[in-house]
Amino acid sequence: MTSIAENIAQTLTRIREAETEHGRTAESVNLLAVSKTRPANELREAYSAGIRDFGENYLQDAMEKIEQLRDLDICWHFIGPLQSNKTAAVAESFHWVHSIDRLKIAQRLNKKRSDTMPPLNVCIQINISDELNKSGVAPEEALQLAEQVSQLDRLRLRGLMAIPQAGLSDQQQRETFARLHVLFDQLKSLAPEMDTLSMGMTQDMNAAVAEGATIVRIGTAIFGPRN
Repeated sequence: MTSIAENIAQTLTRIREAETEHGRTAESVNLLAVSKTRPANELREAYSAGIRDFGENYLQDAMEKIEQLRDLDICWHFIGPLQSNKTAAVAESFHWVHSIDRLKIAQRLNKKRSDTMPPLNVCIQINISDELNKSGVAPEEALQLAEQVSQLDRLRLRGLMAIPQAGLSDQQQRETFARLHVLFDQLKSLAPEMDTLSMGMTQDMNAAVAEGATIVRIGTAIFGPRN
C-alpha cells in the first residue's frame, strides 16, 4: 500500500503532466487536499509531504482537527454546503470558503469575520450541471450574486467553484468545465481581482486542468477511499 507522501507525489506529477499536455503555465494549478473525515494524523503526514491547503466539508470534524493541528501553518478551506448557523465558526477559523450559493450566507460570513483578520477568500458555487439536489447558484443568477458579494468588505471574491454531474465522459467533463470558465471570464469584468477556478477532483482532474482550473480538490487519490 502506498503512503500518503507517495500519493501526493504521484498526484502532483499528474497535475504537472496535465499542465504540460494542455499548454498551461507550469505550477499554475494548486493542489487542495480534501481531508474530510480523515484523522488529524493523516493531515499531519500530508503536511510533512508539502501540503499546506486542506479542504473540509463537515464543520464539527474540521474544528476538532483545526484545534489539534494549531502548531502547523495550514490554510483551511471550507468546501461543503454551509448552513446559516455554522457561519460564525467558519468565518472565525477558515481562510477560504468555496461554497457561497446565496447572499444570506455571504452576509453572515461578512458580519462574523473579525475586522482584525484578513478578508475571507470566497468562491461562488455554481450548479453547472443544473442538478436538482446539488448546491450552487444557477449560472444565470451568478452575476447578481457576484455583484452583491463583491460589495461585502470583509470578504474577498476570488472566483467560482463547481462540482459537475458524476459519470460524465472525458469530453462531457471538459465541456462542463469550459462552461464554467466562460462564466468566470464574464464575471471578471465585474470583479477583475477574481483569479480562482476551483474545479476538478480525483476522477476529472485532467479535464479540469485542460479547461483552466487553478485549484483542484483531491481527496481519494491522496488519502484513499473514505471509510
